[in-house]
Amino acid sequence: MEQGPRYDVVWPRGQRQTGITPLAPRLADLNSKKIAQLWDYVFRGDEVFELLEEGLRARFPTVEFVSWREFGSTHDQDERAHLAAFAARFRALGVDAVISGMAC
Repeated sequence: MEQGPRYDVVWPRGQRQTGITPLAPRLADLNSKKIAQLWDYVFRGDEVFELLEEGLRARFPTVEFVSWREFGSTHDQDERAHLAAFAARFRALGVDAVISGMAC
């Protein structure tokens, strides 16, 4: 019985480039905290963030938000540089936490 050609098979996932790092500790309470909103402008984030603000303010009346409008889209041709600049921007604005909205 004749068999067809044989092919080498490679694993499609690349080698890990960085090690696993621990997550930042969670905030125990959002009262008096400032939360930045990031969005890629792909799917209804304007509506979602409005609902999130409403729900979070009901639970944490003194929470503050820095709107996604302040940061612009997180999905653009200079995405890597744009994202890298967030850390300094968050420090300057006194941000305690971030909600990042992404569409699929």
